[in-house]
This record gives sequence, C-alpha cells and structure tokens, in this order.
Amino acid sequence: MDKLRLRFEKTGRAVYISHLDLMATMQRAFSRAGLELKYSEGFNPHPLISILLPLSVGTASICELMDFRLRESSDFQVTRELLQTLPERLTAALPEGIRVLEAYPAEKKSALLKWLDVKGRLEYDGGAPAPEDLAAFFAQPEIVIEKKTKRGMGMSDIRPAIQNISFERDGTTGDAILLDARISAQEPTLNPDHMVAALRQLRPELAPDFAEFTRLETWDAEENLYR
Repeated sequence: MDKLRLRFEKTGRAVYISHLDLMATMQRAFSRAGLELKYSEGFNPHPLISILLPLSVGTASICELMDFRLRESSDFQVTRELLQTLPERLTAALPEGIRVLEAYPAEKKSALLKWLDVKGRLEYDGGAPAPEDLAAFFAQPEIVIEKKTKRGMGMSDIRPAIQNISFERDGTTGDAILLDARISAQEPTLNPDHMVAALRQLRPELAPDFAEFTRLETWDAEENLYR
C-alpha cells in the first residue's frame, strides 16, 4: 500500500484555483491534517504527490484523482484505518469547494486512464441554435482545428478523441444548450474547450458566447470505471 490515491471534487469558487496553487494547497492540507508526505531523494527533494489529469482553470470536477505517498507505517491494518479517516481529515483542512471523497490504494496505473465523462453548458446571447445542428457538426468524420501543441500552433483532428456527444436545449431557458460527452483523457488529451474552439473556427454561427464544463467520471480503455 505504498502508493495511495485520493478521489476529490473541485467545484464552486475553487474552480479558479490553478493547478500549481492546487498542488500547494493539497500539500498544506496534509500538513494541517497531521499527515506527513514522503519526499523524493536527492539534491532537490519534493513531496511525492501528483494529480493524474491536471484540470484547466474554470473547469469543475467531481472525479479528480491524486496519487501520494505517506511516511505512515505501511502495516495493512494501520493503513486501512488511516484511509477511512483521511477524507474527513483532509477536507477539514481544505478551502471551500475542494472535498475529498475517497482514499484507497492506487492499484491501476495512471496510464490506464483513457476516457472522461463531461457535461457542459453552452450559453448564447442571441438565442441558442438547434441541438440537432450541433449534433450534426460533431458527427462529421473529421473536425480539424488549429490548436496549441508542444511544438507551437498546429492543425489537429479532434474527432477521434470524442467517443460520443449529445446536446439538448436547457428546459429552463431558451439561450443555453446542455452538452454530454465522453472524451479522450490521454493519448490524445482533449480539453473540452477544444470543442468550443472547433465551433468558433469552423461554424461560428453555432459557437456559444460562454461555456462551462464539469468532469463527471473516469474510465479505462475498456470503459471500466477507473479508480
């Protein structure tokens, strides 16, 4: 049980905490909760803590995953009891909007995480388009957009990274569309904002004036729940 994993949510005002600030916040929370993280060896030791899929600023999530190691005893019984109390202890030391849901041994490698379920809300100042028009756009065999890569700006087909996607009009208002999709989390990684970018670049009349997204669940390549 050397490597442990947290499942936590990041919602509300906490969505504006950057990835680096979140890492620092988590480290402080462990310290305030009386939990000592293990550190790497060498000339520049750092805490052994990592978030599997860094979250973009402004995006909410109820399925974030973080791996970590503690200096606590590795004895099974001690670790099991610790894991039962750890979510409450950490949550009490975290800011509003960040809540630890579960702690458990990390059995699946991070590379096995493949798919993300996301929901989105697309808002339009001048009235929303028909959901069927949005569905038809994303049903195309190719959706090639310009986006930033490690080598700079380049052209990329995002369609293979969208396993399924659906749209419906928000029943409470006529100026918003609700989106549900399963997208690639890794190899390749698809940021939900890329779907909005595709509309702005290729079908600007369908592009929203504002969009917000929430991660809902994680899956492996065989679409088994990833934990």
